[in-house]
Amino acid sequence: MPSFWHFYELGESFKRKIMIYLLLSLWSLFQTPVNSNPEELGKVTWHRNYNEVLKLAENLDKPVFILFQEVPGCSTCKNYGNHVLSHPLIVEAIEDEFIPLVIYNNKGGADKSVLEKYNEPTWNNPVVRIVDKNGKNIVRRLYSNYSQQGVVQTMINALLESNKIVPEYLHLLREELEVKQGQLKESYVSMYCFWTGEKIIGNIKGVAETEAGFMDGKEVVRFKYNPDLVNYSTIVSQASNQKCADQVYSNDPDEQRLAYQLTNRKARMLKSYRADKTPKYYLANSIYKHLPMSEYQAQKINVRLGENEDPSDLLSPRQQKLISLIRKNRKKDWKILFNRDFTDAWWTACEHLN
Repeated sequence: MPSFWHFYELGESFKRKIMIYLLLSLWSLFQTPVNSNPEELGKVTWHRNYNEVLKLAENLDKPVFILFQEVPGCSTCKNYGNHVLSHPLIVEAIEDEFIPLVIYNNKGGADKSVLEKYNEPTWNNPVVRIVDKNGKNIVRRLYSNYSQQGVVQTMINALLESNKIVPEYLHLLREELEVKQGQLKESYVSMYCFWTGEKIIGNIKGVAETEAGFMDGKEVVRFKYNPDLVNYSTIVSQASNQKCADQVYSNDPDEQRLAYQLTNRKARMLKSYRADKTPKYYLANSIYKHLPMSEYQAQKINVRLGENEDPSDLLSPRQQKLISLIRKNRKKDWKILFNRDFTDAWWTACEHLN
């Protein structure tokens, strides 16, 4: 029977591999977020010991995500926990791609020592640093930016600086946050098939939302877009070239003028609109309908499925794990989650991963 002496006689390289495997096994036990955090810390499962985290960083070859946070904190700190650190995909990226460490900026002892090491102020709003195994900054500290977009871009920058592969779902999340930043504009076009139209328009960069529905007795696609990223002419032109803008509906004089130039048809005034009962047709008729996902993620997965392409790279590791579980248990009565509130649906779905 193997004993301590058998392990002692193994080569150093093999022993190191065994230790890393054991660490990874232990690490996996902490990958399902818990809800017992103070609200300032969101849904992330945090480590609290700085020195132990640096050892993990070396053994697991991962950067360290340090949150300097006031707990209990002001409204800014609470909003950061509830809004930024509770977004399912942000939580997953922090836990999977980094080693999460929280340092309280209003406590003494070990917390204060780490604050002093990085010259961070006490009783401060949230600050994020991403450091390497030696505790050195990989990218510039994130401060005075309390947005989801800020932390996602910082994580992407840190992974690139660390020569790590940035997962596609994180790129997609950055794109989503960029598209939905600012004032979105809404418009409608009709076509022979709104399922096809939603697929075509949903694939245009800068389009934030799509929905199939009815107006004026015709099938239409309602879409919202960010005018800072894509102009109206580009959307109508691309849709028209694929016969998905037979008629434009708009009350905006500029859009009416452009519509005529692009389609040789006068735009019609907006009328009563009714959404189709089957949102995101290709997604709604696939196994992926049982996954919780953001609205933008659903839009892009619907496009992939409509083109008979594999959307799996757009899923996070936990979403991939869940879809694998669903495939293995097809007879189970899985709920349709893709069109529900993402955050609420996500924490419900995580119960299946325990």
